[in-house]
Amino acid sequence: MNFSELGLSKELITATERAKYESPYPIQVAAISAILQQKDLLGLAPTGSGKTAAYVLPILQRLLSKNAPTERFVPVLVIVPTRELAVQVAEVTENFSRFLPRTIKSMAVFGGVSINPQMMKLHGVEILIATPGRLIDLIGRKAVGISRIHTLVLDEADKVLNMGFREEVEHILEMLPAKRQNILFSATMDEEVEVLTKKLLKDPVKVQVEAANFTPEEIAQKAYRVEPEEKGPFLRTLINSGDWKQILVFTSSIRTADNVVGKLVKNGIEAIAFHGDKSQGARTEALARFKSGKTRVLVATDLAARGIDIQFLPLVINYELPRSPKDYIHRIGRTGRAGAEGEAISLITPEEMHHFKVIQKKMGKWVTLQHAEDFGKAEEENPSESSDESIA
Repeated sequence: MNFSELGLSKELITATERAKYESPYPIQVAAISAILQQKDLLGLAPTGSGKTAAYVLPILQRLLSKNAPTERFVPVLVIVPTRELAVQVAEVTENFSRFLPRTIKSMAVFGGVSINPQMMKLHGVEILIATPGRLIDLIGRKAVGISRIHTLVLDEADKVLNMGFREEVEHILEMLPAKRQNILFSATMDEEVEVLTKKLLKDPVKVQVEAANFTPEEIAQKAYRVEPEEKGPFLRTLINSGDWKQILVFTSSIRTADNVVGKLVKNGIEAIAFHGDKSQGARTEALARFKSGKTRVLVATDLAARGIDIQFLPLVINYELPRSPKDYIHRIGRTGRAGAEGEAISLITPEEMHHFKVIQKKMGKWVTLQHAEDFGKAEEENPSESSDESIA
C-alpha cells in the first residue's frame, strides 16, 4: 500500500514524497483511516513507529475543508510531555503543510522560555502543540481558548503521566467541549494509562505495534567489551573510524555527558552536550546545531531518548547503558527510522555485562560481543576465525 490509497490530498502526498516516506507503516495505515472517519483512536506504539505522521497527516486533511479561526480558539490540540517533543511535532506538521492550498498555522508552546512571545503568536493557530503546564498558563492569561476543540491528541500519554502531569491533564480535559475526537498514543499500557483511556476514548479503533518486533530488527547492533579507563579513548577511535555525519552518544548522567564532551572537544572532535541542566535556549541551540550538521556529535542523557527525531540519523552509541531495557529501546530507536538504515554500538565494561544480558533478554535479540582491542581487525580476518563471543 502507498499513501495515495489512504484518501490524502495530492499536496499531502507530495509532502510525504519530499520527506522520503516510501510507504506507510502499519500504524499509519490504520490511524489515518480512523482519524479521517472521525473515530477515536488508541495507538500503542514504540518510538520510531511513525506515529507522528499517523495523526498529523489526517488532521491536516480534515482542516483543509474548514475555515481558519479568526479568534484565539484553536480547533486542534496536541498535548505532549516535553519541550523537545513539542518542537519535533511542530516541525513535522510544518513540513507536511508546505504544499497545501491554504496556510494551516501550527505552533508549539512550552515552558522554560518567556511566555509573552508565545502569546503574541497564537492568533490564527489551528494546530496547537503544548506541554500541559504552559497550556494552562496561556489559558489562564486568556491568550488561547480550547472550548471549541474538535480534535484532541494526547501523545506519549505514558510519559505525560509518569512526569506527574495527571492533574494538569484532568484540568485541561474539563475545559474541552464534550463532543470531540480523541486520539491517544502511548508506548506502554500501564494502569494509569488504562484509566485515562477508559475516561477519554469512546469505542476507539485500537492499533498496536509491538516494540520487540519493531525497533531492534531495523537496527544493526554491535557491542564492544572495554575496560572503564579505555572507554573515552575507544569512543574517539570509533568516531574517527567512520564518515558518519551525525552521531548521538548516550550517557547515564549529566556529569559524564559534560566530561565526554570536554574530552572529545579537546581531541579535535566537535561535540555538544544535551541534558536537563542546560537552559531551554541552550538545548534548542544544541539540537539545532546537531540537526543542521554544524555539530557532528551530540552527547545526551536519557532526557533526549524520546525527544530527538532525526529521520536519517546513522549512528547511536551507548557510552553507558541505561537503567532499563525500555530506555535502551528508546535510545537505539533514534536511528533506523522510517525505513532508513541505522547502527547502534554499545560499550560494555565487565561490570555492565550482566545488565546487558538482561537488556538483551527483554529485547529478545542477542548481540555479538567483540573485544575493543580487536576493533579494526574484523575486515582483515575471516569472520569464522575471529574471537567474537555471544552474550547469551
